[in-house]
Amino acid sequence: YDCHVIHNGVSSPQFCENPEYFEELGIQKGKYILGMCRFVPEKNLHHLVEAYSYIKDKYPDIKLVIAGDATFEDDYSIQLKKDAVKHGVILTGFVKGNKLHSLLTNARCYVLPSSHEGLPISLLEAMSYKLPVIISDIPPHLEVGIDKECYFPLGNVEILAKKLQENIEAEYHHVEYDMKKYNWNHIADQLCE
Repeated sequence: YDCHVIHNGVSSPQFCENPEYFEELGIQKGKYILGMCRFVPEKNLHHLVEAYSYIKDKYPDIKLVIAGDATFEDDYSIQLKKDAVKHGVILTGFVKGNKLHSLLTNARCYVLPSSHEGLPISLLEAMSYKLPVIISDIPPHLEVGIDKECYFPLGNVEILAKKLQENIEAEYHHVEYDMKKYNWNHIADQLCE
């Protein structure tokens, strides 16, 4: 068949600062790990919380921030929130606008430990903000084609914790990704061909 893959697009980043919001959350620029998704089992946020619990005492100035919530509260989301609070994770709830842009602008890294995805928009957003990413090695994530060091074996909490530790011990930095195929103008051109 004569088939062509046209990827999802992602909007241009809106880099910004929001010191009042950061003060409210109790976080500092470059001193937090960011997770951002719905609180559902397939996102495996419980693995991220567990991995963070292994390293948090060694790096007390580094926080874990999870942006998002459950669309409908269930046993999983209730337990996730309890575990997160127990380990000092900062839960923002659903955020948008400058609050979300500031979180993406200033994070140390973005983590997505999912077991199931399509092409996650949140990952593309994090990449557009030039964040180092740590993601599970499921096929949709592998299709993004970034450096192999960004991936960890699905469900391996120990290796995820090691990846978090490596990021924390590295100098705070940004990553230049090739985002051309996720550019809306490029996508529009492909649709017109």
